[in-house]
Amino acid sequence: MRIALLITWIMVAHVSLSQENVPYVFYSGDTITVRSAQDSITYFKSKNPKITLPVKFADHPDWNFTVDLKSKLENEPCEFGNPKTILALSDIEGEFDAFRNLLIGNKVIDGNYNWIFGKNHVVICGDLFDRGARVTEYVWLLYKLEQEASAAGGYVHVVLGNHDIMNMGGDFRYVNPKYLADAKKLNKEYKDLFAQNTEIGRWLKTKNIMEKVGRNLFMHGGVSPQVNKIQWPLDAINNYVRPWYAVDIEKIPDSVYLFFSDYSPFWYRGYFTAPLATQAQVDSTLSLYDVKKIVVGHTIIEHVDGYFNNKVYGIDVNQHDGHHEALLIQDGKYFRVDEQGNKTPL
Repeated sequence: MRIALLITWIMVAHVSLSQENVPYVFYSGDTITVRSAQDSITYFKSKNPKITLPVKFADHPDWNFTVDLKSKLENEPCEFGNPKTILALSDIEGEFDAFRNLLIGNKVIDGNYNWIFGKNHVVICGDLFDRGARVTEYVWLLYKLEQEASAAGGYVHVVLGNHDIMNMGGDFRYVNPKYLADAKKLNKEYKDLFAQNTEIGRWLKTKNIMEKVGRNLFMHGGVSPQVNKIQWPLDAINNYVRPWYAVDIEKIPDSVYLFFSDYSPFWYRGYFTAPLATQAQVDSTLSLYDVKKIVVGHTIIEHVDGYFNNKVYGIDVNQHDGHHEALLIQDGKYFRVDEQGNKTPL
């Protein structure tokens, strides 16, 4: 009977999980196992099924969506052309409703999560993980929208922040207790939910810590004088750091540690806190990467706004406190936008 059920699952290739459901995908040899706190279903890789994952919300069934598992994952490029419009957000950290509302309000998606942003781009400047209660749902929505954006000629960029690197490397100081409970229900440690034998863990490993889109440089924290000094191109930095994402910070070698220290592009706060960066430092970064603007999150500010003669834009506005804004770059002009799509020129 169990064999017959397994064959049926492989033929249908659709995971059917009950009520509130956040799936986790695990790999082992030739099998793919999709698990939630309620169910577990196993597929054979050799059958190459198209697996569709449902993401369900017990308290908001109208928020439910499905996402197709990608057939392969590849490292992201780190330099892109200049789209007409870019919407940039950061530090969502599992505040799913804020993210959903910002995308709907700014006509990136419709109410059914369909991509309606055409050939335009969305950039996430880090911190998918930790404080919010719907981290995994948020991650799966990004994963889904990547595919839809690409099919339409657009793009979703997910640039990693310090909390993402912390989770991958085993630092769980700020993890929402909900996820510790989820792991326990699955008879796993929390670290196992995003390990390198999982789809989300592998997906995160493909992401960069710095990206250039048009004449804008995006990252989570900023470019410190120490990183400026080494004069490395973006691809060199991303490729150098990527193998160390999921390594315990105590095991990071000295030769790499700069990129995991307070001076790394995903930890640096010098654009906003002492010792403050200088205008010359900012201009040096702009020149090095041939960009006009730097866009960062990481340090909470009151509003999305420009600094250093509007050459640096901060976009972390404390999504947990009900303050929801994003940066809209449209035809070379910069705007603060809210959940209703209201635009304030910057």
